[in-house]
Amino acid sequence: MILIAQKHDKWIDIVLSFGCNKRTAEDLVQEMYYKIQCKLEAGLDIIYEDDINYYYIFKTLKTLFYDLKRKGKNITVIPLENLNITQNDVNYEESYDKVKAELEKMFWYDRKVFEIINEGESIADFSRKSYIKYYSLYNTYRKVKNKLKKLL
Repeated sequence: MILIAQKHDKWIDIVLSFGCNKRTAEDLVQEMYYKIQCKLEAGLDIIYEDDINYYYIFKTLKTLFYDLKRKGKNITVIPLENLNITQNDVNYEESYDKVKAELEKMFWYDRKVFEIINEGESIADFSRKSYIKYYSLYNTYRKVKNKLKKLL
């Protein structure tokens, strides 16, 4: 992940070339980091000939951009000046460990449905592929997500 973050300016330039403004580009790159981290934890190998697989990063950024464009009417930009930023002492590693421990305790089906949907698979696509009813997957995902939210 460090190799990817070292090329942060390059990723920003790529997203800017899609026609985004600087703030949106930063947001998309941060979301890309999250998606890549989830994939790396799942076993993805992003190294290609002793360097980062730029094509994979490009495709991830492009997909996130198209998702943003598709949902564009529902996006509201809040200027940073209007936010009241407070300092909170949250130990993110401890919180992450709590969430992982809680996921490990859950029934395997609930955990797997949550992980697949949380990694970016749409519930509708997952339903079609697995032949499990949409609302069953939705309710399972929502139940697990709410349980994890209560931990934090």
